[in-house]
Amino acid sequence: MTEGIMGLGGCIILLAVGAVLAFGVDWHVSGVNLTVVGIVLMAAGFIGVVVYAKVLGRRRYLSGRAVDEVVVEERRRDSL
Repeated sequence: MTEGIMGLGGCIILLAVGAVLAFGVDWHVSGVNLTVVGIVLMAAGFIGVVVYAKVLGRRRYLSGRAVDEVVVEERRRDSL
């Protein structure tokens, strides 16, 4: 299964980094509000987890309805 650019692990990392920035650091950077940056990262991670869960659920649903049709391909070589 391919995960694309950001899979479930990337979303969880975004959530964790966002939570650390929003609630766990006491740094002050000029011109940047780290609390807002952390909340934005947590929101992006949460949206990613929800979308990933929807896609994964759809894949599981579709794979449960497997087609029972078997395709057999035969190649014949005509002799001259």
